[in-house]
Amino acid sequence: MDKKVLRNTVVFIVLVILSGWIGVLVDSTLPERPDGDSPGMGIWLVLPMFIAIAINIFSKGSWKDFGFKPNFKGNIKWYLIAALIFPVVTATVLTIGVITEWIDLSTFDLRTLTLAFSSTLLFNFIKNIFDGTPLHSYLTSQLLKLNLNDWKIYLIVGSVWGIWHLPYYLVFLPETDLQAVLPVSRAIISIFMIITMVCWAVMFIELYRVTKSIWPGVVLHMVEDSLVNPLVVSGFVSIAAGKEILISPIIGITTSILYLLIGVGIRTYRIEANRMLPVDGESVSGKSVNG
Repeated sequence: MDKKVLRNTVVFIVLVILSGWIGVLVDSTLPERPDGDSPGMGIWLVLPMFIAIAINIFSKGSWKDFGFKPNFKGNIKWYLIAALIFPVVTATVLTIGVITEWIDLSTFDLRTLTLAFSSTLLFNFIKNIFDGTPLHSYLTSQLLKLNLNDWKIYLIVGSVWGIWHLPYYLVFLPETDLQAVLPVSRAIISIFMIITMVCWAVMFIELYRVTKSIWPGVVLHMVEDSLVNPLVVSGFVSIAAGKEILISPIIGITTSILYLLIGVGIRTYRIEANRMLPVDGESVSGKSVNG
């Protein structure tokens, strides 16, 4: 095991987990703590990327680990898939919810939702260059260098992603937004969100690994923030009391299972594609790539 990579990885994880609490500390020094967006929340959001860049500079690491290149060639389909995953799964979950009478669409307004969706895309694209991206790319690349298996990588990255969000759920996010998602305490919803992010992390990690680029993941996250969050938080749908944990488009068990299955599906594709890569003029299966 590479001790330098292990040291850098541990330092990165510790600093990422602390970054949000640094933001909380900054906000505590303000005369009036803002409700929602605040300087501390901005620190929480951007610090992990700067930490990853700083560690990479001082350790003379590879910039390829970040996946900053878009790698459009051969990967356009993954950009399209990334853009469609959340809409398709959300539509599926809503359909299940309507059939089971767990979701009420009487307040659903497609025109208003479309306007809300389109008006926030650019902001969320920029935001999601930072939100989790250094974990799905840089941290994943370091764990791969440590020869960890896929499931350990999913668990570590997803858990760090969730734990990094703790200041967001415990302090930064307004109570009304949390209650719209799941009417429980901040501590309990934080636990559910960590589990959710472990499930979601598989998709983000596999999109990074299959394309060697962060940008499909940024697109994936952008669509989620612009579509799914307003759908629930802004009241476009109503979920029956007690059924949120089962069918919510954000935090529901059904929803998380679907995203986990999609992530595993991308993983299966990546493994099969790598198995068929040519080796000295022949694929692993033994068939000549030249016919």
